[in-house]
Amino acid sequence: MKNKPMIVFIGCCLVPLILAYLALKLDWIPSASTNNGEFLTTEIKLKNWQNSEHKQWTIALNHPQQCQDACAQQLQALDNLYVALGKNQGKVDMVILGSAQKPTSTWRQIAGSDELEPASLYLIDHMGLVVLQYPYQQEPQQNRLVQKGLLKDLKKLLNYSRSS
Repeated sequence: MKNKPMIVFIGCCLVPLILAYLALKLDWIPSASTNNGEFLTTEIKLKNWQNSEHKQWTIALNHPQQCQDACAQQLQALDNLYVALGKNQGKVDMVILGSAQKPTSTWRQIAGSDELEPASLYLIDHMGLVVLQYPYQQEPQQNRLVQKGLLKDLKKLLNYSRSS
């Protein structure tokens, strides 16, 4: 058979293409994601973010004026999250979006956005783009799990940025 090498060559090119097409059409690819937070459905970039110096990543609490109990609990969680960062504390900012709370040495206060949910925690990049949302949970144990997920995501992002 003279054309055997040509048939093998064409088969080696077509078989992966056909398998890739079938994998996409038949949903063979797992849809699970590795992040714990929720990606925002719309792009939100915070105004006046560039006016001040920010670290690589920022954990932000949306604390509008009308938010009281839930925001107070999340404010305590911010302190705990900062301590849990350990050696990564120097790479992460802590920010309160919007409230009349007094900023401390641990966190700063900046203007918030009406598009963000009250009492939710957010991961924001150094350009002011809100990347992931961690919604507030009424159940304290569930809320702790959400905060642990935030820490996992943040550590993963810090590792990725260090390697690139």
